[in-house]
Amino acid sequence: MTAATMLVMLKIRLMISPSNTAYDDYLSGLLDSAKQFIIREGVATLSPETNAEDAQLIIGYAAFLHRQKEETSAGLPRWLRWALNNRIFSEKAGE
Repeated sequence: MTAATMLVMLKIRLMISPSNTAYDDYLSGLLDSAKQFIIREGVATLSPETNAEDAQLIIGYAAFLHRQKEETSAGLPRWLRWALNNRIFSEKAGE
């Protein structure tokens, strides 16, 4: 999945019109940050260009980062922690 497609999907997930370009730099930065956070969590190989699950993980993490600014006490959502753990475990298992 291309970076442009991921940006559009993040906008849709956040209920921002895909034609609205006012937030593009900010949202692209969130996607980049999300990828780095995921790598820091222990995922050594992310391939959002060829793996739709990796792209969705990055988009979901970026959406969490965007929403986190509104919820100061909220930690990583359970579904996101589960997805990260599954991704890490499957990588370690060689799947």
